[in-house]
Amino acid sequence: MIYFDNAATTLPKPKAVGEAIVEALNSFGNPSRGGHEYSLRSSRVLYETRELLAKLIGVEDPLNIAFTGNSTMSLNIAILGLGLKEGDEIITTTLEHNSVLRPIYKLKKNGVKVKFVGSDKAGNINYDELETSIGKNTKVIMTTHASNLTGNLVDIDRIGKVAHKNNLIFIVDGSQSLGVFPVDVVKNNIDILCFTGHKGLMGPTGVGGIYVSPKVDLNPYLVGGSGSHSFSEEHPKTMPDKLEAGTPNIHGIAGLNASLKYIFNTGIDTIREKELSLAKTFYQGIKDLPKVKIYGDFSSFYRSPIVTMNLEGVPSSDLAEVLSYDYGIATRSGIHCAPLMHNDFKTNENGMVRFSFSHYNTMEEILKTIEILKDLSESI
Repeated sequence: MIYFDNAATTLPKPKAVGEAIVEALNSFGNPSRGGHEYSLRSSRVLYETRELLAKLIGVEDPLNIAFTGNSTMSLNIAILGLGLKEGDEIITTTLEHNSVLRPIYKLKKNGVKVKFVGSDKAGNINYDELETSIGKNTKVIMTTHASNLTGNLVDIDRIGKVAHKNNLIFIVDGSQSLGVFPVDVVKNNIDILCFTGHKGLMGPTGVGGIYVSPKVDLNPYLVGGSGSHSFSEEHPKTMPDKLEAGTPNIHGIAGLNASLKYIFNTGIDTIREKELSLAKTFYQGIKDLPKVKIYGDFSSFYRSPIVTMNLEGVPSSDLAEVLSYDYGIATRSGIHCAPLMHNDFKTNENGMVRFSFSHYNTMEEILKTIEILKDLSESI
């Protein structure tokens, strides 16, 4: 099968990822819950992985990064943990995934006001509108770094400066960008960065993380065992224990450790250049085909390696099914958990077919798929 569903989860993973998970399963104890060698092994890998993540995103103190299960958990911790109250306001965009929208809607039911910055016909947000939306009760700006639907990048550096100037908390969803695009939480004025391990970071599912600036105080999402302060009735208040109740997914973290080392050894620029070259060739090969409609801004190819399209008159689910069962090409159809973007594009009913690329994909796969879409577009 030709696998073009890397925005959902990357496949294949680097070989070292599976090897690290198997090794951890057979030789790791519970981190920070004992002084014996099996526990110490897992504790070392746990901290080393924090260090690798800190290096990746420009964090000085690795202890400001906590491990979670995925981006959804990280975003819930961030959005619901700020203690926003009735009358407070959060600004976000119509590009967001339901992992952002649903926690925000939960706050909205409790009286928190929400302002949405819309997108233009190419799926780009209006930055001037975002800045003029800031009011006296605005506390937070929340935005994705890269749309999981169109692949458009959001200028987080520009928004970070606006947030900093207005003394607002800036939360970024890095699910689709980390491991492919450079992110520096200090330079970009990011207060909270949420991410998962199984997409651009090429690690396993079930492990993600959250960076929290020392100036931000988040309420813990869960409380319980932490391996420290066991006589206290309250959960530890210092990072990362504050956000890491219970035994962490040390086997998944070991896999993430291996994938991060792979990224550093390969080079994030090398990975990105390969992926964008594949996406550009694919886009240029299908953009003029009859009945093909492509969504997103392709005026620049500094964008997430995603091309989303439809064939006129063909339901997105039908096209994805034909590609999968007749040609062995894996894509993703439907709404992609980004309902407001479909409102903007007027594709609520049909959805879209998303092709998302990894540096493990080949140019031969791209060219073969272009020819298949050419045949389909001319025969339907």
